[in-house]
Amino acid sequence: MAKRTAVKDAQNDFSGQKDGINPKQPCPCGSGKRYKVCHGAPGGAADVIVSRPFEGLAAECELIALREFVPSAVAKLPVKDGREVTLATVLPMAAAGLIRGDDVPFVGLQVQTRSGDISRDLARALQWAQQAKAGDVLPVVGPDNGEHPGRLQDLLDPEAEIVPQLHTDFVWWMPEGTEPTGDVALSLERANSAILPTDRVDAPGVKAAYWVDAGDKAHLRWVRPEPEEQLLPAMARLAARGELDLGEGSRYAGSFRAHGLLVPVWDLDREMHAREWAGPAEALGKRLLEALASDEPLTDAERRARDGLRGRQITLR
Repeated sequence: MAKRTAVKDAQNDFSGQKDGINPKQPCPCGSGKRYKVCHGAPGGAADVIVSRPFEGLAAECELIALREFVPSAVAKLPVKDGREVTLATVLPMAAAGLIRGDDVPFVGLQVQTRSGDISRDLARALQWAQQAKAGDVLPVVGPDNGEHPGRLQDLLDPEAEIVPQLHTDFVWWMPEGTEPTGDVALSLERANSAILPTDRVDAPGVKAAYWVDAGDKAHLRWVRPEPEEQLLPAMARLAARGELDLGEGSRYAGSFRAHGLLVPVWDLDREMHAREWAGPAEALGKRLLEALASDEPLTDAERRARDGLRGRQITLR
């Protein structure tokens, strides 16, 4: 029994020294847990929830938007090496990856994940897309077999932005001139019927901001790159001055947290086109930057405004 116990203890010695990592230090994956109970533990990484999976990538805000609320869009991934792969919001039957009939590889963002780290799952789907052949489909990223390529941050140029190309439908699922059949045709029909009209608000200093027509009203959803503890006081300063809006026909509605960042939302007059909000969004962005630069303590009115903003938040995992 003593020998068996010794062997078991040796197997459970998550010292991390083979990786040069102190087992009691935070895990490099960003989970917030100690290394010995995260990536330093056999099989442990799959159960860890990484709250900010795209941190460190210049494209972080766009990735969050494409993952959470942009219905139909594609973007070229800035892969460091190997085959060029296209990132897609949704693929047929919510596949994790596919190689279109014309040999164009795709990976999907809006998919079910098998671990608590979306970046890790996307990296494995990207690795699959680099090697698969025309017509191949990856329905889901399967259980980790120990041969994972790391995380998305390991495979992409971290300084590169991505510029999504938005579509009004999912016709791009098929090569040009090809008619969908069977399950793909059914999935295409259902996906097209669920699309909410969406457009990217394009203006200097404005990134990852999207106009969405929800039917009864329109919204602006803007993924902000700042940590919440910095952004919220800045927004409170503007709210206390009555400047947390985009002008006439707009109203600050609230915010939600997605993958570690805050996404403020404004209700908009849906009679106005998305491009009409570009100037107001640019002006609001400048006001936010000025407020972020202030190191003055919040006034009583600003603290009350901050508390009000906190009361209008929800969290999406």
